[in-house]
Amino acid sequence: MNLDHDLQAVAKQEHTLVFPRFDAARAWQLGTFLRELAIARGHAVAIDVRTFGLPLFFSALDGTAPDNSAWVRRKSGVVAHFRRSSYAVGLRLQQSGSTLVDKYGLPPADYAAAGGSFPITLAGLGVIGSVTVSGLTQRADHELVVEALCAELDHDFADLALDKV
Repeated sequence: MNLDHDLQAVAKQEHTLVFPRFDAARAWQLGTFLRELAIARGHAVAIDVRTFGLPLFFSALDGTAPDNSAWVRRKSGVVAHFRRSSYAVGLRLQQSGSTLVDKYGLPPADYAAAGGSFPITLAGLGVIGSVTVSGLTQRADHELVVEALCAELDHDFADLALDKV
């Protein structure tokens, strides 16, 4: 994996995957689609869709553990703080050889700069929430979320997918 290439790809994803409108019904639709996708692929993941301060969808599939719920909370905390995907924040920190606690003083009990949480961006307003998956590798968590967002927003996932490693 090339850090610079992944960072550029994630920036393109964040710029492209913007909702014209977003409400509780759309959150439920997105969460349900992610859940069905994960079940079809046999993934044991936890899924969370939220606007900041308001959980709108949560599902923990068979095979998940309480840790997955904690990872969801910590990853979505990174999106809330930085308004960027948790994967992008983690890659930037890796690139600089730093951590959230060293660089920003953010406690690991509340924040995780690991892939899997992606900003929900509303056109004309900015980042209003996050969609998060936990249970796969961080890169695979990130890609599953992006794939679902592409389907929801009618974008070709092949155009936005990270390069295969």
